[in-house]
Amino acid sequence: MKEREEAGVAILELSGKIMGGPDSEKFSSTLKQLIHEEKTRVLIDLGKVTWVNSTGLGILISGYTTMKRNNGEMKLLNVSERIESIFMVTKLASVFESYKDETEAIQSFVTD
Repeated sequence: MKEREEAGVAILELSGKIMGGPDSEKFSSTLKQLIHEEKTRVLIDLGKVTWVNSTGLGILISGYTTMKRNNGEMKLLNVSERIESIFMVTKLASVFESYKDETEAIQSFVTD
């Protein structure tokens, strides 16, 4: 997982498969650290993610909930068709705001 910041938005670039385990701990602790640093605008880049299982979905939902509870926002970027279909089947497409363009995604935090 890579972390960077653009225009006050923390961008977390995930890669590979999101299936729980040590990666979920790192993701969770990174979000908590961002909240501690008062960085509550988070964009999750899934462009290099090849698969998400049910545990991985739980990790994303938990992250979303954690940010909301702390008056923050978490949005998604570069969701592949394969993962988008999982979101559609599980009805999570209506929960997560998703963008294909990073600039548009970053601007959405300002206009919300």
